Amino acid sequence: MSMDPVALREYGEYASYLVATMIVGITAAQNVLYFIQLVVAFIALQGRLLVKTPKQAWQRLSDSTMPISMLVPAYNEEATVVENIRSMLALHYPNFEVVVINDGSKDGTLHAAIEAFELKPIERSFEKIVPHQPIRGLYGSPNYPNLVVVDKENGGKADALNAGINHSRFPLFCAVDADSLLETDALLRAVQPFAEDPDRVVAVGGTIRIANGCTVRAGRVENIDTPSNLLALFQIVEYLRAFLMARLAWSHFNALMLVSGAFGIFKRSTAVDVGGYDINTVGEDLELIVKFHRHMRETKQEYDIKFIPDPVCWTEAPEDLKVLGRQRMRWQRGALETFFKHIRMLGNPRYGAPGVIGYPHIFLIDVLGPPTELLGYILMPAFWYLGVIQWDIFLAFLALTFIFGIFVSVGSLVLEELELKRFPRASHLLLLLGAAVLENFGYRQINSFWRIAGFWQYVTGAKSSWGEMTRRGFKRS
Repeated sequence: MSMDPVALREYGEYASYLVATMIVGITAAQNVLYFIQLVVAFIALQGRLLVKTPKQAWQRLSDSTMPISMLVPAYNEEATVVENIRSMLALHYPNFEVVVINDGSKDGTLHAAIEAFELKPIERSFEKIVPHQPIRGLYGSPNYPNLVVVDKENGGKADALNAGINHSRFPLFCAVDADSLLETDALLRAVQPFAEDPDRVVAVGGTIRIANGCTVRAGRVENIDTPSNLLALFQIVEYLRAFLMARLAWSHFNALMLVSGAFGIFKRSTAVDVGGYDINTVGEDLELIVKFHRHMRETKQEYDIKFIPDPVCWTEAPEDLKVLGRQRMRWQRGALETFFKHIRMLGNPRYGAPGVIGYPHIFLIDVLGPPTELLGYILMPAFWYLGVIQWDIFLAFLALTFIFGIFVSVGSLVLEELELKRFPRASHLLLLLGAAVLENFGYRQINSFWRIAGFWQYVTGAKSSWGEMTRRGFKRS
């Protein structure tokens, strides 16, 4: 029995209306969440006692620090690894070691480090307590007694970090990407929560900033400037939203679900307890923090995972669409791998704030977000054109998508200027203000496409890997 054409059309219009309502509803929920993050981040910054200068940081914190092992995984990082190591060795911190892990690079990463720091083969005992690929050799130098380079077979970033954990000697380790530079007092600032509460704090994250356009000298950012590349400008705005707004807000509720793999400090014993980094995911930084939350809640231990906004790590951002796209697909795939691996935490009160707040946030932003946003761009104009939805619904979608997106980005810039003031000139802020507006018209939509591609890679079981991330190297004085 066939359905009456009129009834069929009414059914189709009703289904389309429900889809449109769902898209607007999810988009509204996301924007409400962003607004809450912005408000909470502002309140959290107002309540923090910021250490304004490196000298103040040393005077206030140096006597209460714990020794730290700096773990620097490197894969095909010939262009930046030497400056990165110099940045690590120049840190103002009482007691630390630098462990660089060459993960079977195909370029001259290992040779560059050997030449720059006059490294020779050494013997150094270690215990394999977390899994990783075989070690090919260890290198050190009497000129740099706190530097060791581990050369190993390729196994991926998580595998390299596990090798670093096994070779580390101190109770805390700091994971830093080989394309990144720490400010000289970043460790002192980031370790503050461990100094204040060494029993409860198990992980701390700092702020990541884009170094493109900045001038680097002897492993330090000497002159802060904005890049001429438009993609890099857009990423500066993205990073402000992600770190200064979102992570500061979730840290306030002890529901922080991600400490960036580019700059994070972790309690070594807790990392060992959870089995180290998962070598079967490309989102190893997210997965480690989720495991921390899950382990501490299931074993009924009191703990804190903190984000500190003022310690800064500078990183090189991709400047072409192909490289950036690979990065964003990998991030999306990693988020989905972690989400479904630990899905029992979703909405589960047993896991406290991470289960009730943090995991639903991942679900809304990383699971529902990409398909909803892409469907909205395609279906909402079509529904309005066909007369399925009224103009006010279509207008609401446009306002939520574009106007509110601009508001959140500009709000993050305001937080930056009010509290941290890392950009020295007004012209920088004006340029970033323009980028905050412009990114909503094209760049954001391309990002949605990349995230859908990452979604597809996860569904089809694409192999996890570092990926080829071409680096131009830092601008030197």
